[in-house]
Amino acid sequence: MFKSGADFQWEDATHTITYPRPTSDEGWTAQLLHEIAHAELQHQHYSRDIELLGKERDAWQHAVKKLAPTYDVSITPQIVEEAMDSYRDWLHARSTCPVCQAVGMETTKHVYACPACRHQWQVNEARICGLRRYGIQK
Repeated sequence: MFKSGADFQWEDATHTITYPRPTSDEGWTAQLLHEIAHAELQHQHYSRDIELLGKERDAWQHAVKKLAPTYDVSITPQIVEEAMDSYRDWLHARSTCPVCQAVGMETTKHVYACPACRHQWQVNEARICGLRRYGIQK
């Protein structure tokens, strides 16, 4: 199912692709094909943030190699890299220790720990909304 909304998004629970108002921008069509790729690949929720990068990479590969040729659409490497960069930036922001700025690791879903200063923090879902990091009381 497709529905109009504020952002592009695949929702596996309802099998719905949300898309913003169509534009003439070449990235709009590429992003729509990317969301269709998530649906065709039957992507579901992920348990660790790093898994999202793999799902995004797989969806872009499917969109470029399978869907774009089928619909005679060109998806430039620049479009793919800009999209992937946004997820890499998202992961880096989540994993950066709010105390010492070292890169931490996700220990459980939405919980990170810093190997440098041993601080732990929890992050919100924040794929579309603003990132929030909360210290964990020991």
